[in-house]
Amino acid sequence: MIDKREILEAASVLQLLPSVVEKDYVLGWVLAGINAHEATSESWVFKGGTCLKKCYFETYRFSEDLDFTLRDDSQVDEEFLRPVLVDIVAWVIEESGLTIPVDQIAFDIYKNPRGQVSCQAMIAYRGPVSPTSGGWPKIKFDLTADERLVLPAVRREIFHPYTDRPEQGLWVNCYAYEEAFGEKLRALGERTRPRDLYDVVNLYRHTDSRPSASVLRGVLEQKCAYKAIPVPTVAALAPHHDALAGMWKDMLGHQLPVLPPLDGFWDMLPEIFNWIEHGTEIPERTQIQLGVGEATVRARVLPMGVPVRARSTLETIRFAAANHLCVDLTYDRKVRRIEAYSLRETAEGNFVLHAVRSDSGEHRSYSVDRMQGAAVTSQAFAPRYLVELTSTGPLTVAPSAAGSGSASTRRSGITKRQEPTYVYRCTSCQRTFDRTTMDGSMNPHKHHRGYPCPGRIGVYVRTRYPG
Repeated sequence: MIDKREILEAASVLQLLPSVVEKDYVLGWVLAGINAHEATSESWVFKGGTCLKKCYFETYRFSEDLDFTLRDDSQVDEEFLRPVLVDIVAWVIEESGLTIPVDQIAFDIYKNPRGQVSCQAMIAYRGPVSPTSGGWPKIKFDLTADERLVLPAVRREIFHPYTDRPEQGLWVNCYAYEEAFGEKLRALGERTRPRDLYDVVNLYRHTDSRPSASVLRGVLEQKCAYKAIPVPTVAALAPHHDALAGMWKDMLGHQLPVLPPLDGFWDMLPEIFNWIEHGTEIPERTQIQLGVGEATVRARVLPMGVPVRARSTLETIRFAAANHLCVDLTYDRKVRRIEAYSLRETAEGNFVLHAVRSDSGEHRSYSVDRMQGAAVTSQAFAPRYLVELTSTGPLTVAPSAAGSGSASTRRSGITKRQEPTYVYRCTSCQRTFDRTTMDGSMNPHKHHRGYPCPGRIGVYVRTRYPG
């Protein structure tokens, strides 16, 4: 188990409560335990907001619950679940050193509104910063077999930016990206909660991962048909604006360093639904101008050359960019309000942030080693350029000095000025295909055994970057 200092340092960098970061740490090990158990590794398919945070985009809202679709409905039974969770907990304790009492594992088996059996399970834990007296922090599992899986599940590495990450990583079986996106759209139409709106808009804004509108529409239609609900539209969502506004802070405020205004997300819905319903072309944004010899940094781990004192500042800036919020940047002891777009490495090995001054609209570049701090503001901006700070995963929190073999010693990831390759797997024959665009539609092709394959939809597997 990592020490208390690492959690406190991460909480300081991320501007979150230590208990929130600790839960994120525990969730990673619990997911790995589920992946390690033969009864749950394939049968339980991870989904929901926590799946988006742990498997797709680490610079994201922190989430708390673990949601799974179970392929085998006979597993929604306490006689099956209790010994399985006891085994999973024992594995987690052995591998991580966390304290998880088996006598506090609890279950609530119930019938959902469709009359199908579902389950909420609960485990308690103590981690590096949990108080040693009083109540135990808890993790809730939502388990249901009453869900249609439209696309094959994928196995993805769990984002676990802590110094006890095993060399081989932690993994889990989860929804394909298109399925996760379609599920969030279905949830937005069915229950219209703040986190669903936040998730849908963020998924849409990640342009490098965005699926084709036709594939997403097909997933959404099938999910809504299974639930016997209409496909959501902007008009159907409009009456829920005031209710969303009333819940926005209470349901999202504790999961984010700074809560962005509702209207910046609500106002995106017409563009999103025009794209889904009619294939309307998405407005293209150009890359902010590259300097001579510059390369865009799109890395899970910040390169070694980035000054340690600047890492928390860059994490703050990255969160703001992902949420289209302006930043008050302290630079050369003066404060500038900026829109942040891209982090670059120069030919000389220096790091530069490219941004736009919010007052004048002028393009400016800022040397990372001359930054003294940054604060996220509540002022939203409409991007003038492509936001590149959110493209390919987390800027891992700087580890504590105590963590030997930590994230900072791993190889940095800096892309060259070449195009990425998008890998898709045919849902019928399982062949993989490289694409230059995010489009899962399949052309006629042959099964790997040589005969024609009827598959017409591919599931997104990963993005491969050159260099």
